[in-house]
Amino acid sequence: MHVESDILHGLLNPEKLTTVVDIGANPIDGDPPYKQMLERELCQVIGFEPQPEALQKLLRIQGPLETYLPYCIGDGEPHTLYYCAASGMTSMYRPDQRHLSTFNDFEMLGEVVSSELTATKRLDDVDEIGDFDMLKIDIQGGELVVFENGREKLDQAVVIQTEVSFMPLYSDQPMYWEIDRELRQQGFVPHTFAGVKHWPISPYAHPKDNRQAVNQLLEADAVYVKDFVNTQSLSDEQLKQLALITHHCYSSHDLVMRCLSVLADRGGLQQSDLRHYRQHIFPNHKFFGNFKIEDFPTSPDRKTGV
Repeated sequence: MHVESDILHGLLNPEKLTTVVDIGANPIDGDPPYKQMLERELCQVIGFEPQPEALQKLLRIQGPLETYLPYCIGDGEPHTLYYCAASGMTSMYRPDQRHLSTFNDFEMLGEVVSSELTATKRLDDVDEIGDFDMLKIDIQGGELVVFENGREKLDQAVVIQTEVSFMPLYSDQPMYWEIDRELRQQGFVPHTFAGVKHWPISPYAHPKDNRQAVNQLLEADAVYVKDFVNTQSLSDEQLKQLALITHHCYSSHDLVMRCLSVLADRGGLQQSDLRHYRQHIFPNHKFFGNFKIEDFPTSPDRKTGV
C-alpha cells in the first residue's frame, strides 16, 4: 500500500516521509511498532545494531526504506559491551547476577559470554540522521545516556518508545523514574505502555511454565509523546507527524483528533477534515455535531455514567 491510499496521510499532506530512528534494532521481540507504516511506505527507518549477527539478519531482510548501521549509540566515549547468552540482554552495563538470580532463568540468560571495548557515538553526533520524528529504543539500560546525549535531535521528534525498567538487571542501571524525569524535562509526556513484562520471582515456578508470571513488574515499553496540552511550541509538521505515528502505531484516535483540532484552529485544516477522520474510525455511527446521536443521555443513569 502506498501513501496515496492512506486516508489520514491524504488529509494531512505532510511535508516529508515520517522518519523513524531505531536504536537497538535487533529483531527479537516481534514486529516493531512502525511495521504498518513501513509496509504502507509511510515512513523510512534508520536503525542501529552493534551485534554483528543481529545486524546481518537486519541487512538480509531490509527493504528500500530501511538503513541499518553498526554504531553503538551512547555518550561518545568507549565502553565495554557485554555479550550475553541471550542476545537481547547484551548491554553496556554489566549484568548483576544477584538481581538476575532473583528471577527465573535470568541468571542463565544474562550470563556474559564475551566482552569487548566498543566505541560509541552520541545521537547528536550521528551524521547519517538529521531531523527525525520517532525514536524507538531498547538497549538494556543504556536509554538514559542516549537521551542525555541526543537532546538537540530529540527536540524535533514527537514520539519516543523506550524500554524502561522497574527492577534492575544490570549494575548501575537507570530506573524508570530517571528516564521519566529526563523525558519530561525535554518536553515529552507519558502516553501509553506498548507492552508490559511481568516475571516470576524465584523460587516460585508454575508447574507448566517456569516463566509464567504472577504480578511482579520487570520492564515495559513506554511511549512518550510531545506535550499535546501546550502545543504552541509544536510546528504544524510536528503535529502532523504526531497524528500519523500515534494513529498507525498505537491507534490513539483521541490524540490524533487533538492534533487535527489544533491544526484546524491554525487554519491548516478544515473542520470537515476532522469529521472525515472521525467517520473513518467510526464508520457505522451517525454523528450530530461533535457527538454521536447515541451518546445523548436519555436517563439520569446515562447522564452520570453510573
